[in-house]
Amino acid sequence: MGDVDVDAFDSLLRDEGQALLSELRDYDPARELATATRLRRDHPAELVSAALTQAGLRQRAAAKFGADDAHRMYFTPHGVEQATRASVAAYRADRFTELGVRRVADLCCGIGGDAVALARAGISVLAVDRDPLTCAVVRANAEALGLSELIEVRHADVAEVDTSRYDAIFVDPARRGGRGRVFDPEAYSPPLSWAVEAARTAPHAALKVAPGVPHEAVPEDAEAEWISDHGEVKEALLWFGTARPGMRRATLLPDCHSLLGTRLLPDPEPGPVGRWLYEPDGAVIRAHLVADVAARIGGRLIDPTIAYITADDLRPTPYATAYEITDVLPFNLKKLKALLRERGVGVVTVKKRGSAVEPEELRRKLRLEGVNSATVFLTRADGAPTMLLGHPAPHGQG
Repeated sequence: MGDVDVDAFDSLLRDEGQALLSELRDYDPARELATATRLRRDHPAELVSAALTQAGLRQRAAAKFGADDAHRMYFTPHGVEQATRASVAAYRADRFTELGVRRVADLCCGIGGDAVALARAGISVLAVDRDPLTCAVVRANAEALGLSELIEVRHADVAEVDTSRYDAIFVDPARRGGRGRVFDPEAYSPPLSWAVEAARTAPHAALKVAPGVPHEAVPEDAEAEWISDHGEVKEALLWFGTARPGMRRATLLPDCHSLLGTRLLPDPEPGPVGRWLYEPDGAVIRAHLVADVAARIGGRLIDPTIAYITADDLRPTPYATAYEITDVLPFNLKKLKALLRERGVGVVTVKKRGSAVEPEELRRKLRLEGVNSATVFLTRADGAPTMLLGHPAPHGQG
C-alpha cells in the first residue's frame, strides 16, 4: 500500500470523513453507484470512495467482530479476510492471562483484532506490521475502542523487532500468496521455522497456523491446539511455555469445552453400526482425538478410515453430535429414494465422509415430497459404500 492509500485513510478520521461513515452505516451496497454519485456532489471523490469502501468492509466485518465493534473499527480488504474472529481472539487472550502474561509482542498484527482482545484482557501489546496502511488502521482501532494506552503500534519488519522486554510473543504469519492460500508452513510470511525460533526466545508464545497444518510439522516442544467456533474449525495454534508440551488439544467455542489428548491412546477397533452414530467436531478430527472421544463414550469406529463413531448406548458429549440410526443399507440410490418416499420424507440433510457423491447432487436426484425429515449419511462401513438413515439425538443429548 502506498502513501496515497494512507492519506485517503487518514481523511476518514477527520470530521468530514467521520460524518460520511456515520451516514453510510446502513447503506445498501447494491446502490453503491447511485450513492457515490449523490455524495460526490458535496464531497471529494477520493474521500467518497474511501468511505464507501470502509462502510462495505464494516458490514462484512460484523460477522467476525459483532456489529457494535465493527461499525467503530477500521479495516482493509485483506485485513477483514485474515482477521481472527473476536470470540477466538478473546479465548486466546484468556489463555495468555492464565499463563500470567502481562506484555505481548503481537508480530504480524494485521488490523489489530488480536491486539484488541489482548488489551481488553488487561495485557499491554506491541503490535507490529510492515505495512504502513495496516499500522494506521491498528492505531485508529485502538483509539476508536479506547485502548490506545495498552496498544503500541510499530511499523517494522518483525525480524528486526527486539522482543526481549515481553513475556510472550504471538505470531500470525501471512498464509496467502499471489495465487491464494499457502499450505506449506515454510511458505508462510514469515516462515513457520522463523516463528518457532522466535517463540523459543520468550517465556510463552502462540503461533497461529492453518488448521490443516501437518502434524509432523508441529515441534515436539509445542502444545498444538485446534479451535472451532459453533462447529466450524477456525484455526490451529502452537503454544510454547505451557505445562503440556507435545500434547494435542481440541477446543470448542463458544462454550469453551477443551479436550486434551492422551498420548498413547490407540484407535478403537471398528465394528458394526450400532443404534447411535457420533459425528466428531472438526477440531477433534483435526487434532487426531477421535479415539479419545470414542473412549469417553464407549464407542467404536464404523470403518478404520472414517471418523464416525458408533455405539449401542447414548452418552452425551460436547465433542461430537449424536444421531439415532434407523437404517443401515448398502449404497443404492433407487432403494434410498423409495424408502424416503415411503416414510413421507420431504426434507433431507445429507452428510458424507468417505463418499464421492456430492450432497447437492443427491438431493436433486431424490426429488422428495413429504412433511417428515431425515438425515442421510453417505459413508463407508467395514470398507463398503454404505447409507445410514437417522435423526439427531434429542436436544441436550449427545
